Amino acid sequence: MDYLDIIKEMKKGDYRPIYFLHGEEPYFIDAITEFAEANCLNETEKAFNQTIIYGKDTNYMHVTDAARRMPMMAPRQLVIIKEAQSMRDLASLESYINQPSLSTVLLICHKHKKLRMNTKLGKLLKEKSLVYESKRLYDNQVPAFVKKYIKSLKLNIDEGAAELLSEYLGTDLGKVVNELDKLAINLESGSLVDVKTIEDNIGISRSYNVFELQKALAIRDKEKIYRIVNYFAAQPKNNPFVLVVGSLYNFFSKVLIYHGVSKLDEQSILSALSLKSKFFLKDYRAAARTFSYGKTKEIIGILHEYDLKSKGVGMNLTNVPDGDLCKEMIYKIIH
Repeated sequence: MDYLDIIKEMKKGDYRPIYFLHGEEPYFIDAITEFAEANCLNETEKAFNQTIIYGKDTNYMHVTDAARRMPMMAPRQLVIIKEAQSMRDLASLESYINQPSLSTVLLICHKHKKLRMNTKLGKLLKEKSLVYESKRLYDNQVPAFVKKYIKSLKLNIDEGAAELLSEYLGTDLGKVVNELDKLAINLESGSLVDVKTIEDNIGISRSYNVFELQKALAIRDKEKIYRIVNYFAAQPKNNPFVLVVGSLYNFFSKVLIYHGVSKLDEQSILSALSLKSKFFLKDYRAAARTFSYGKTKEIIGILHEYDLKSKGVGMNLTNVPDGDLCKEMIYKIIH
């Protein structure tokens, strides 16, 4: 059961006595919790029947007392433990978990790390509650997440747009969802999201973005490279240097991998590069032809150097504009 299945079940009014939400990805835990907060009780019922507790400020007795209370003028009550990973005596909730109140919905939100499920508490939770592990997505899993979330907004998206969004926004799912939600506001139900839609609504320029820079670098198109870099320097807020360095580091890391697997079949190459589709494969092939294995390793070192420089490490001068750092870095890459 994934997080959307849990929310779908809640939409039907089917709530479990205990939910244990744990793992490294905060977004899925927040999404389930926010839905329960908004929908488990109506506004009148919330005043007396919704309790939010923070793990670092509570203990098992406080939680147990809250969960054992009877709801007032409502069919159930909602108790949420946020930041449960900070609750020192979390394991002492075993007695409540073993015999939960059927008129209480208890959400235990254990964020940023997973609980070991082979412990006594973990085994009891698996037996008595709905346990959901919120796992961080790998880069190559984000396009599938984008497609699924877009579908939940009653929109459609093509392959290129999903890949572009995923590369641009990275694995910060909170940021991804925020941009998709803003996108949905401006589109009619059933609309197709393509690259132009993203350009018009999210602000990724079709001609001047880090992906066009990657393509230009892949074939060493110096005129286009410097045109894009000059645009970045003139629009630093829209094209933060840290994003440019991070994206290029990811790109050339995959070029380095491509050098080692280039003679394999296409599906094996896609797997080695953690790509779900062939959308960007041609760029890695072109870059591998342009930059030798040794030069690619050198480029990765250059990117690391300028990432440190952007943070002030090893700089003799302070306040060097990011645009100047970007131009200098790109010059070293292509010469």
